[in-house]
Amino acid sequence: MRVRVDMTLCETHAQCVFAAPEVFALNDDDELVYDATPDDATSPELEQAARACPVQAISLDDA
Repeated sequence: MRVRVDMTLCETHAQCVFAAPEVFALNDDDELVYDATPDDATSPELEQAARACPVQAISLDDA
């Protein structure tokens, strides 16, 4: 699965970090960082993270 985050939409609410911490994180400057090609085992968490994003900045594609 491929993860894309539209950083022009992202407002760093960090709901994705709570839903899928193995893929999403905040760096020292409180900016979102993420693994664009995570392990397929994280699919349920990624789907939850995409749904949890209040500005719908996360999209998921089959790799």
